[in-house]
Amino acid sequence: MSTAIHFLEATRQQLRDWSWLKKSLMLIAIITFMTSSFLFLTKPGTDIRIWMAQTVIITQHRDWAWMFVGTEMRDDLVKQLHTFVEENAVEKQLPGMIATTTKRIRSIDELVKVEDISGKLWKGKRMYVYDPKSIRIMTPEKPGEGEKITSMVKRTGAVAGVNAGGFNDPEGLGNGFAALGAIISGGEVIYTDQDGSVPQHIVGFTKDGTLIIGKYNIFELQEMGISEAASFYPRVIANGKPLPINDGSRAPRTAVGQKADGTVIFIVIDGRQTHSVGATLKEVQDLFMEDDVINAGFLDGGASSELVYNGELVTKPSSRYGERRLPSAFLVYDHPENVVANRVWDGIDKIDPGGSYDHPDFLKEQAELKAKQKNNPTPAPTPTPSSTPSANTNKGEPTKPDTGSNAGTNKNGTSTPGTTKPPAGKDTDAKETNGGKATPGDKETAPPKTTPTPSPGTSNNNGADATTPPTGQPSGNNSNTGNSGNSGASTPHPQGTPTPSPATNPTPTPPANNNQVQEPSAKPNTGGTSGTSSDSAGKATPGTSASGSAAPSPTPSTTATGTPVPNKTE
Repeated sequence: MSTAIHFLEATRQQLRDWSWLKKSLMLIAIITFMTSSFLFLTKPGTDIRIWMAQTVIITQHRDWAWMFVGTEMRDDLVKQLHTFVEENAVEKQLPGMIATTTKRIRSIDELVKVEDISGKLWKGKRMYVYDPKSIRIMTPEKPGEGEKITSMVKRTGAVAGVNAGGFNDPEGLGNGFAALGAIISGGEVIYTDQDGSVPQHIVGFTKDGTLIIGKYNIFELQEMGISEAASFYPRVIANGKPLPINDGSRAPRTAVGQKADGTVIFIVIDGRQTHSVGATLKEVQDLFMEDDVINAGFLDGGASSELVYNGELVTKPSSRYGERRLPSAFLVYDHPENVVANRVWDGIDKIDPGGSYDHPDFLKEQAELKAKQKNNPTPAPTPTPSSTPSANTNKGEPTKPDTGSNAGTNKNGTSTPGTTKPPAGKDTDAKETNGGKATPGDKETAPPKTTPTPSPGTSNNNGADATTPPTGQPSGNNSNTGNSGNSGASTPHPQGTPTPSPATNPTPTPPANNNQVQEPSAKPNTGGTSGTSSDSAGKATPGTSASGSAAPSPTPSTTATGTPVPNKTE
């Protein structure tokens, strides 16, 4: 017992010593394990996964439902949904269950009433239309794209309107023109994507105002006297009886039903938003049953669900761009006999459903993002120099070896006469002439000086800037040293071969040349350094060093007579 207590105490102490990151990761792992166990090992968890899969199935991203239930069960759920929709559409409506009247209601206040409705997880609107003959199907104004309901209402002078039939909607950014099923207005078939003998899911009204919901072909609809119709599903109430529903998903909904006295009820539920998650089919069915609806079915839902009243959008569509362009809408008019729907699909053989490439709101959003990125570019990183320049060098221009006629050193360490050229951008007063000679500039410079005894770690370039030798070049043969061994106005003494400088020495000391003797210059050098240049005859003349500027020497210099003088700093 004491061993177990000791173990628990030790474990508790280890947990206390853990960092916040370890504790957070452990907490996430525990929550993930418990959640996964609940979802996959319990019946309530399985029901939740099925509900989430059904919610995804009714969207345009049906394939992603496998993440919750796997591909096999996803396919089964899709098949079950299809079967449920088809079975509910089979029963034919019984005649005489809806009262018809010839009375026309002209007053807008008496024609329509809109009220708020809500449930535990949703909010929406319910609109009563007391004259079913005032409802007409409206189509877009021009070919090639759908039209927003607010635009339709304003253009045609409607009192109110809701979305109607479905359409092909690529990426959720379709242009609203590729309608699905059939569209009938004023008793004329405006559009159909099927042969007239093929049954289609229909939601429409006859000429006397009776709501028809079910699966009929065009010929049957014409015999029934259909005046206004669009295609969608499912049917949830038939002949006063609720039909079975096996779909528990939540989404934005638009539905229509009719009471026995002929009153039409439109229900529009917001969804996929914080203020309203969405309603299930069963919840909407219950709302209709509370009003004693005889027949009811659903219209296009999702981001298309919306209700417009008195020219204003009174619901909140779930689309990120607000109202969508639609191919059809049920609009309410006080003078429906004056309304004619446009035949915008006539003469069109191939319909472009649109997408992100031509969606105006999407393109505008992308243009704004590009403009924002252009106005706020990402700053480029500052490059890090590969080596630290000496304090005496020009930081902007590192010295490069001269591969042309510049003075250099041979394998024995002796210098060869040549012409030195200052690097581009250096502050130097020596200018190279066409003959290869350096001419002094106008600035006052230090007199030529030499270091009597070379030592490792120092440069005998008589005050020339110390530079880092290029990579791959031995430090003892740096061509940037010029004729430093023979520079100045004194005759150097013979010396032995010096020990090569360490690799970290920026400017090594080459050995003195025992065979070449220079005459002292009659006047001090005004070129700024003591390096020499050679003309075509090999005669040494005052010139410039490879560094192009004078700098103080680390040791005292001597004049031609050997008298020590202090270094001059410019």
